[in-house]
Amino acid sequence: MKYYKKEYLAKDILSGIVVALVSIPISMGYAQIAGLPMVYGLYGSVLPVMVYALITSSPQFVFGVDATPAALVGSTLATLEIVSGSEEAIAIVPVITLVTACWLLLLFAIKAGKLVNYISQPVMGGFISGIGCTILLMQVPKFFGGNAGTGELFVLLYHIWQELPSFNLLSAALGVGTVVILQIARKTVPKVPVSVILMAVGAGIEAFFHLDRYGVKLLPEAPAGLPRIVVPDITLLIPNAEEIIVLSLTIALVIMAQTLLATSNYALKYNYKINNNREVLAYAAGNVASALVGCCPVNGSVSRSGIADQYGCKSQIMSVTAGVTMILVLLFGTGLLKYLPVPVLTGIIFSALLGILKFDIAKKAWKADKQEFAIFMAAFLGVLILGTIYGVVIGVILSFIAVIVRAVIPPKAFLGVIPGHEGLHNLSRNRSACPIEHTIIYRFSGNLFFANIGAFQEDIGKALKEDTRQVIVDARGIGNIDITAAERLVILKRNLNARGVYFYLTEHVDAVNDQLRAFGAGSLIEEGSVRRTVSLALRAAGVNKPYPLEGIDKAEKYSYVEANERLAEFEWAFGEGAGEKMEALAAEVAEKIVHSGDYSMENIVRTEKTTSWGRVGLFDEDELLNWLELYLSDLEEKGYADIEEIEQRIEQRRHIIEEKMKNLSPEALELLRCHRKEIEERLKEKKPEYYEHYLKLRKKFEGEDV
Repeated sequence: MKYYKKEYLAKDILSGIVVALVSIPISMGYAQIAGLPMVYGLYGSVLPVMVYALITSSPQFVFGVDATPAALVGSTLATLEIVSGSEEAIAIVPVITLVTACWLLLLFAIKAGKLVNYISQPVMGGFISGIGCTILLMQVPKFFGGNAGTGELFVLLYHIWQELPSFNLLSAALGVGTVVILQIARKTVPKVPVSVILMAVGAGIEAFFHLDRYGVKLLPEAPAGLPRIVVPDITLLIPNAEEIIVLSLTIALVIMAQTLLATSNYALKYNYKINNNREVLAYAAGNVASALVGCCPVNGSVSRSGIADQYGCKSQIMSVTAGVTMILVLLFGTGLLKYLPVPVLTGIIFSALLGILKFDIAKKAWKADKQEFAIFMAAFLGVLILGTIYGVVIGVILSFIAVIVRAVIPPKAFLGVIPGHEGLHNLSRNRSACPIEHTIIYRFSGNLFFANIGAFQEDIGKALKEDTRQVIVDARGIGNIDITAAERLVILKRNLNARGVYFYLTEHVDAVNDQLRAFGAGSLIEEGSVRRTVSLALRAAGVNKPYPLEGIDKAEKYSYVEANERLAEFEWAFGEGAGEKMEALAAEVAEKIVHSGDYSMENIVRTEKTTSWGRVGLFDEDELLNWLELYLSDLEEKGYADIEEIEQRIEQRRHIIEEKMKNLSPEALELLRCHRKEIEERLKEKKPEYYEHYLKLRKKFEGEDV
C-alpha cells in the first residue's frame, strides 16, 4: 500500500464486488463437490479471503474456495465412504482443512516456497487437467437432473450411465445453454460478469415459470446469517489418520505450487516482487480461518484473479470488498438462492472448470518435446484413472526420470566452420559447414559425470580418423564434473596422446578447473590440455589462422572469430597461482633458449610450443615475454650467454603481438596495454629488483626501431 494512489480505490471496490458476485455460484458448487452443503462455499468466501488479504505480498491475487482442493476432499470422502452433505462430512471436512493448514505452516517454517521451482509445467498441467476432468465428469449427471458422482474415470462413466433414466430435457437445455453462453461471452465480452447475469436470469425464470414443476431441480434454501466460529473436532482424525494426513499433505503441496506459480506469473506481468515464504504463511492462515468456519481447504483462484485483473484491481482492498459484499449476501440475499436452478449453477461451474484445463501445455509439448508430452499425459491419466495421489506420484517420478535422461544424454554436436561466416556451427545441421582439417571439435552441452562420461568418450572415439591430430572439446555447457569424469578425462587424454593426437578442454567456466585439481586431474591444466577458447587450443596445436577446411581448395582458407580470445588464459586456468605458473614457464623457456644457442625469433616461438603448457595466447604471451627478458638477464649475469640479440628478438615479438591485437580490434589493443600496466604494478610490488631492470629494458627499447 506504500505506493497506493487514491484513483485506484474505485477500481478495487468495483473488482471486489464483481469477484464476490462471481464467487457465489462457483464457491457454492465447489463446496458441494467437497461434500459440504452449498452455503459453506459462501462461508469460505468471507473470513479466509480477508485473512489472506492482510498477509499476502501479492496486490491482486484472489483467494477462496477453489476446484482442486475441493475435488481432492470430495474424492477422499468417497474413499472413506462418507456420504456427501451428511453430518459426518460436515464434521470431518474442517478437520482436513485444519491439518492442511498445519502442513502449510510446516512448509512455511522450512521455507519450502522455493520447491515450486522444481515442479515442471507438464506435471502441474497434467495434474490440474486430470482433476478438472474428474470434476467435470462428476458434474455431468447434474446437467440432466441426476446426482453428482464420485470416484475415478470408469466409476464416473458407469455412474453417468446409471443416471440416464432420470434424464430431463429442460434441465439439459438450461445447463448446456449456460455453458455455451459463458464460453461465447468469455471471448466476446470478457469484462462482463455474465455468470452473475445468468444466475439472475435463471432465478427470474424460476420465479415466473416455476421450472421445478417440470422436473428441474433447484438449490436448497440456505440459512441467512454469518457462519459460527467453531474449532474442528480433531479427535475425528483418529479413525482415518493415515488417509487424512496424506491427503492434507497433497492438498497443501497443490495449494502452494498452484497458487505460487500463478501469483508469480502476475508478478512478472506487472513487474513487482512477491515473497514466496510470506505467501505460504498467507495460505496457512487462510486455511486456518476456513477450518474455523467449517469450510474445505481454500486456494488461489486463477479464474477470479483474471476477472479482478480485467476490472483494474491494484490492491487487496479488492479482497476486503469481496468479503464485505459476501457478508451482505449472507445477511440479506440467501433467500434468493433457492430460486436458482441446479443446471444453471452446474453450467457455471462447468464453464469455470473448462478454464482450468491445461491442454495447451500438452499441445506445445507434443510439438516441441515428446518426453514432456508423455509426462503431461502420465500425470493426467494417472489422476483420471487411478486418483489424485497416484497421478502426482507418477508425474513426479517421470519428471525425475526426464531430468536424469537429459543429464545423461545432453545436446551434443561436432562443429565446423562455414566459409565467410563467424563462429563454429553444427556440422549435422549446416550443410555449408566444413570441419577444420585433421581436427575434431566436439560440443558437449551438459554437466559431465559418471553416467555420461562413457558416452562422451564413445562419441570422440567414433569420430577419430587416421589423420586426426587434435581433439578439442567445446565445454561451455559443462558447469560441473565429478571425480569419475575427471579420472576418465585424464585417461582419454593419455590414450589420445599415445596415438599422436592432442586433447584440449575449452570454453568451460573456471570453477571446472578448480574441480579438476581437487579430483586429482590437475595434470590436464599443468600440461596445457585446458584452454580458454577453441582458437587458443588450435593455436596451441599449431593450427593457425586462416584455418584449412576439409573439402575446400587448399588455396582457400577461412577463420572464425572469437570476441574473447584476447582474454588472459592463465588467470582463468590457474586462478591465484597464475603469476607463479607464468614465472615458472618463463624460466623453462629461458633455459631452453640459452642451451639451444639459437636466439632467433622462430626458435623463441618454437621453444614456447615445446614447454609443459604449450603455446600460450596473445595476452599471456605478452606477459611471458616480459618475464622471459628478466630471466634471460639473470642467466647473462651468471655467465651463460650474451642475451642482447635475444632481447632484440623479444622486442620484435612484442611489436608483432601489438599488431595482431590491433587487427582484432582497437579495444583488444587497449586491453593489452591495461594488462601491461597491471603486470608492472604487480612486478613493482612483488619483485622490486626485477621491476628496476624491467624499466631499464623498456627505456632501452623506447623509440628504437626494432
